[in-house]
Amino acid sequence: MATPDPASHATRPAGRPRDTRLDEAILSATQELLEEVGYPGLTMEAVARRASTTKPAIRRRWPSRQHLVIAALAETMGTAPTPDTGCTHCDLIEGIDTLSRAFGGRLGRRTLPALIADLADDPELDRVFTETIFRPRRATTETALRRGIERGDIRPDADIDLLLDMLGATTYHRVLFGHLPVTDSLAHDVVMTVMGGAATPRWRGHYLRHHEPAKPRRRPLRTS
Repeated sequence: MATPDPASHATRPAGRPRDTRLDEAILSATQELLEEVGYPGLTMEAVARRASTTKPAIRRRWPSRQHLVIAALAETMGTAPTPDTGCTHCDLIEGIDTLSRAFGGRLGRRTLPALIADLADDPELDRVFTETIFRPRRATTETALRRGIERGDIRPDADIDLLLDMLGATTYHRVLFGHLPVTDSLAHDVVMTVMGGAATPRWRGHYLRHHEPAKPRRRPLRTS
């Protein structure tokens, strides 16, 4: 599912097509500066200098610093949908791991909490965040869950909205509060915990046969 353009709500001026190379340079500069100075320290002027452009050129693309940051986060996460590998838990792990890779480092911790606070007082900005980052990721994970139901891996009566909240919540919670790290294994651990409650006996049996080590057979004791 393609990520909506965060600037799509703004009317673009007529004339020559927008330079996508400059778009990439601006977003890359924003990502770098978020790593270095964090969301509170980010300015349009600094992004313009880093991207070798001007502040008006940035504002023609993104009307505010907040819109620019949302676009940079979406670029960091990528727009690829949760894959369809034929393996339900593998698909979910790969999909949820995009959150860990995007937000698990300095950029996420130094950006997401302050940005979320700004959303609370700005309904329009909240809409852009939801349509650009939150809803596309949720939709692609929902598709993976429904494929799991069709395969017989997930119970057909499973609460999809609850599963979606549970799958993404741990990463967001750790980024927002910083009480525990977002580890490389977090997506795997979360998905396997969720599958532990939502999976069918068919999936459990398949998983045990293919992923759990076989227990060694005990040799009978010799008697003299």
